[in-house]
Amino acid sequence: MHLIIMGAPGSGKGTYAKVLKGIFAVPHISTGEMFRKAISEGTELGKLAQSLIDKGNFVPDEITNELVKQRLSESDCKNGFLLDGYPRNIAQAKAFTEILNELNINLDAVINLNVTDEEIIKRIVNRRLCSKCGAGFNTITMPPKKEGICDLCGSPLYTRADDNEETVKVRLQVYNEQTKPLVQYYDALNKLLDINSNQPIDDAIKDIVKAVEDKCSH
Repeated sequence: MHLIIMGAPGSGKGTYAKVLKGIFAVPHISTGEMFRKAISEGTELGKLAQSLIDKGNFVPDEITNELVKQRLSESDCKNGFLLDGYPRNIAQAKAFTEILNELNINLDAVINLNVTDEEIIKRIVNRRLCSKCGAGFNTITMPPKKEGICDLCGSPLYTRADDNEETVKVRLQVYNEQTKPLVQYYDALNKLLDINSNQPIDDAIKDIVKAVEDKCSH
């Protein structure tokens, strides 16, 4: 099963991916983790990415594309993958199509999490993270048992500096400009699965599994 999961910041990609990787028995691959791994291992691409990040520059598509290609060539991806955070724009999507052809991989589906901007702002502004184990909570939809304290390890919770309404609106604007065209791109390739992410996660997961199974059985 070769899948991409996409959606705006705060749409729940990471949360969904953790559940779906178990259901589909494939690794969850996020570009953020790929970069962190390459940098910590000191690979050539990792060193190059680190030097650009240190200077405050964006990592160019060529480096990201090559990193994705290397990761998908690893043995744990032989039965599939769930890719999160890539491609981010049409140029990356076209490069990714070429990478898949080179690796002789057929992309099964692109899961697109649909959620309103209002809901995203509500989710992100009320998000709380554990300072120690990284567990995520939400003061409205998934509050901790004890206010300000992590259920899992008892450490204090904190709010990310950029989890405020103004910053979220800017991030959504960037997403809509850069990433929304991917919806049309993958729809034209008949790969797109639109999923309502405004509903409880268990219901959305059921919708995703059914949609993916239907798509792959045709």
